[in-house]
Amino acid sequence: MINKIDRKKVRIKKHNRIRNRFSGTSEVPRLTVFKSDKHIYAQIIDDKAMKTLCQASTIDKNIKLEKTNNLEAASVVGKNIAEKAKTLGIEKVVFDRSGYIFHGKVKALADAARSAGLSF
Repeated sequence: MINKIDRKKVRIKKHNRIRNRFSGTSEVPRLTVFKSDKHIYAQIIDDKAMKTLCQASTIDKNIKLEKTNNLEAASVVGKNIAEKAKTLGIEKVVFDRSGYIFHGKVKALADAARSAGLSF
């Protein structure tokens, strides 16, 4: 019998290793990314207070997109989360890629957030 690797378990294991290295504070919160098959989500989290400060995703009402699982959608979410962070006075964040490879949609979201004014 062939042993098939469960990619979700591998990603979660990577995410746990990454999360052991850093956490978000009130001065420098954590920007985390989650991808599903249809949507992409981003949250800015203060781990010390255990609070989500702001979030953006492709299922938000103010984001009008035809396709919600491509690079364009990821960059729109990145710009949106950066704008929400700016209104809260957040300039600097720690980027948490949640075990995903820094490539494709995750990279597009990060680049859009950087271009909109977040630094990480």
